[in-house]
Amino acid sequence: MRQLGAWAAGVAVGFLRACVVAAAALLVPAVWAGAVALGIHWGPTNPWSWLLPLVVVCAGTLALCRPVCRAVRALVARWGGTVLDAGYRQAPPVIRMSTGFWWNGFTYEKTRRDAVMDQHWRIRWRDPANLRDLRFVAIAPFTAGPVAALPPAGVAAAVLGLGRPETAARLVGALGVLLAVGGAPYAWRVVTPVAVRFLRPSSAMALAERVEELTAQRADATVAQAAEIRRIERDLHDGAQARLVALGLSLATAQRLVERDPERAKALMRDAQAGAKASLAELRELIQGISPPVLTERGLVDAVRALALDLRLKVTVEAEAPVRVDAPIESAVYFGVAELLTNAVKHGRATRAGVTFRQDELGLVVEVEDDGSGGVRERPGGGLAGLRRRLDAFDGSLEITSPPGGPTHVRMTVPCESL
Repeated sequence: MRQLGAWAAGVAVGFLRACVVAAAALLVPAVWAGAVALGIHWGPTNPWSWLLPLVVVCAGTLALCRPVCRAVRALVARWGGTVLDAGYRQAPPVIRMSTGFWWNGFTYEKTRRDAVMDQHWRIRWRDPANLRDLRFVAIAPFTAGPVAALPPAGVAAAVLGLGRPETAARLVGALGVLLAVGGAPYAWRVVTPVAVRFLRPSSAMALAERVEELTAQRADATVAQAAEIRRIERDLHDGAQARLVALGLSLATAQRLVERDPERAKALMRDAQAGAKASLAELRELIQGISPPVLTERGLVDAVRALALDLRLKVTVEAEAPVRVDAPIESAVYFGVAELLTNAVKHGRATRAGVTFRQDELGLVVEVEDDGSGGVRERPGGGLAGLRRRLDAFDGSLEITSPPGGPTHVRMTVPCESL
């Protein structure tokens, strides 16, 4: 009985999915058919009998091709677990220049609204993915559409045939029932190979997208490097350099006073010694901000453990095995963990946190979880956005799960091989 119920449920679900696939695949041809019917209705003598249907066909196809393709990708991902990258071009941020105009990557506009609108339409019409979507909506009515339409057509034939007294009509109705019941669990599945074949970005599109991504990463890396150099220069100028200048003045003054006022000279020497120690401490702190020595000496896991000792929360660090990767990756992950733990203390008011390291076929995976207040949001120009850009340089990824009330769970993945 349970098997019969499961079979009936499979038939019902398959029939509904077949109807949805047929509707998506045959929507654009339905617009074409409606335009042709409109032209036939007006007759050949009407001058609008061919012009308006042509406009309807072109406008309807262009307006529906992208929504139809998005819907098909969503259905394939939800029903079959096959995720197809849309591959549409992404709009870069609109920037306001010092002149007051807005730059959208193509032209300057007086207002942000005009810049965004101009950018949207330029990217939309120049996107190579448009041809791929048009190809799919032209091919789907002859592949996935007719196959998915067989169960609904079988039901229609059964309703029309079984209600009539003729033997031939009832035979057609019985065949319709068999077609609907037998084909419903399988007819909708044809959309997956068709979508994979015609909706997946081509190698040329994937390469172009990768080039754009690497260009953006290079720009981000250049900006980050310039900002880091300015930070180091500012720290040296305002900290250690100022202290060393004061140290030199104190020593020069002590040298002049050593014979006339030995006690004052000794006091200046003590102040100079304290200033030297403070300068040395600042230089060490600056060096640690560039590349922590503990990271080089003891590795990533122990460096994070040492970092956790200075925080106002209890941190547990776990690793399945010793983690040794390239130095740039170690540095990026170390500062990423430091950013996350600092945010947990400063913004999340967390009391406990856990850091887990492991290496698998994907590379290095680091998970950071805290019991803070949650609600973490990634803001443009913020610390999390900087962390994402830092990981992007290594083809890494950042996943943040932080519901209001907590807990906050962050997963960093960096493709790499262990040393």
